[in-house]
Amino acid sequence: MGMLPADAALLGFARALRAAGVEASAERVHAFIRAVDVLGPKARADVYWAGRLTLCGGRDDLDRYERVFAAYFGAGGSPGPVARTAPPPRLRLVVRDAPAEAGRGNGPPAPPVAALAGSAEVLRHRDFAELDAAERAQVRRLLAALTLRGQARRTPRRRPARRGDVDPRRTVRELLRRGGEPALLRRHARAERPRRIVLLVDVSGSMAPYADALLRFAHAAVRGARAEAFTIGTRLTRVTRELSHRDPDLAMSAVAAAVPDWRGGTRLGELLREFLDRWGQRGMARGAVVVLLSDGWERGDPQLLAERMRRLHRLAHRVIWANPRKARPGYAPLAAGMAAALPSVDAFLEGHSLAALEKLAAVVRGADDA
Repeated sequence: MGMLPADAALLGFARALRAAGVEASAERVHAFIRAVDVLGPKARADVYWAGRLTLCGGRDDLDRYERVFAAYFGAGGSPGPVARTAPPPRLRLVVRDAPAEAGRGNGPPAPPVAALAGSAEVLRHRDFAELDAAERAQVRRLLAALTLRGQARRTPRRRPARRGDVDPRRTVRELLRRGGEPALLRRHARAERPRRIVLLVDVSGSMAPYADALLRFAHAAVRGARAEAFTIGTRLTRVTRELSHRDPDLAMSAVAAAVPDWRGGTRLGELLREFLDRWGQRGMARGAVVVLLSDGWERGDPQLLAERMRRLHRLAHRVIWANPRKARPGYAPLAAGMAAALPSVDAFLEGHSLAALEKLAAVVRGADDA
């Protein structure tokens, strides 16, 4: 049975929530779609409350939910509490047949919620280079809600836990505190910590249509913990501090002032060598997830790039390359830089759209590449 367009749009909303860090499980998403189906929503508030009550698992999710909902369905403030009477008749949500008089009250009719969600879902798959100003603004709002976190790794440090090995020190202290009376065994387990993320964003002329979106993606990473960001073109510029501004627009303005080589050429091999010598070899790349966001067009020596990529691959936990041009029909990694780098890349992904960046974020978190 085919999926209704409205259901696909609601699933896209759930994916955007997951990309923002909300742990929306399959069961929660199923409950959300069922709730929307039962409500037969013709108002934005119906979808808002259906999603808020089914998709959010804790207080930490509420703020992310607000931001993603506003970006996905359009700004308009959080719908207030809705007085419920009898549930409406069971109706299916259909995008094309949404009646014009669907708006409630005497105000001007609002766009159908499903239509708003459908347009956002279509926008998630559009190439950044093809967006107009209004679409770019909506993509920026969705990117601002994105959360990027590195794959978790176990550390030598142990923390108290309900399950795990017996913690002899805490157990003995508890026995002493009780005067030798029997007590429950205290246990501890290895703590987990996200791996550091290092992003190298190509800002050369060939990447100009994508640079803004990719830097906002880097902003989502830096806004979290343990992430570093650099721009590469004809120079290597560390922009972690500039991207640490909470406001994405302020962060982009700071990066624009700090980067001197916008829309220039690309010397990937030389800049990768500089990165490894100054930061990577000293610890920044060791055990990290390194993400290169570039089309791989190299003006320098491809052999130098291949050599530095091999060195980077030995240092990093994982090397991921996202290329916006990979999504184009008939694409093949024939550019000299791309062909030289690929043997040292663990995951080669697209980077042309919001959906592609959400997939990239999932791979950085440790999800399968497929």
